[in-house]
Amino acid sequence: MSRDPEEVADGAQPRVVTVVLADAQPVVRRGLIALLSASTEIDVVAEAGSAQAALRSAASVRPDVLVLDIAMPDFQAGTLQEITRVSPSTAVLVFTAVEDEAVVVTTMRAGARGYVLKSCPGDGIVRTVRGLATGEVILGPRVADLLIGQLGREPRNQQMFPELTERERQVLELIAAGMRNAAIAARLNLSPKTISNHISTIFNKLNVSDRYEAIEMAREARFARPRPYRPGLDLVAGGGSPRLHGAGAMPLRRAGGPAALASLRSVEG
Repeated sequence: MSRDPEEVADGAQPRVVTVVLADAQPVVRRGLIALLSASTEIDVVAEAGSAQAALRSAASVRPDVLVLDIAMPDFQAGTLQEITRVSPSTAVLVFTAVEDEAVVVTTMRAGARGYVLKSCPGDGIVRTVRGLATGEVILGPRVADLLIGQLGREPRNQQMFPELTERERQVLELIAAGMRNAAIAARLNLSPKTISNHISTIFNKLNVSDRYEAIEMAREARFARPRPYRPGLDLVAGGGSPRLHGAGAMPLRRAGGPAALASLRSVEG
């Protein structure tokens, strides 16, 4: 029977999460080391000042989580795919000031399991790293809003999962955006019990056994689809700041939003 992981007690002893930090700014790496090392559940095993160094560290160390800034000058579109190839077990967390819908979609499609802005609080990044190590997909609130907004612009004739009702699709989109049941209930003005019932129905209709499988299915369906309103986008490096090329190319906006994170388990649970 399908079960929402929120209903399953977590009695396992937490294990130590190994982390590699990749950021071009030494002061950022020092700050992250100080934050993450304060947790007995996290061990920072290496740091890198470039995308290529991050790739080498991922290949040699095989960390549980790689915290990566996509604004590094040598970051290329294929970097994330290459990291995933050399270390499939490593969850990549994009930790950056780059706040752009197309870049978020591109990085998540390329294999990132989390995307949060550098405006997040210190305890938020610690909980996010732990969450990614347990298989969660975590997005910052502004990032989640970008993806939800994109889903809202989806043409009706290209709608995902026609077997779901409109309400069930809304719930699935919010799950995939990294929201917990209580937060989804508040967003949709429904009771947590109603949300739980919707999730059970979604699991049954999609033939998945848990929240993680539903998120993976939604992610694959969403990011495999063409985006007719903004085609031909990719990530490139140049001048120390990523930009977009292709149709509708434009400079990236910088972050400046709320500090709190929205995650599947570690923040709103």
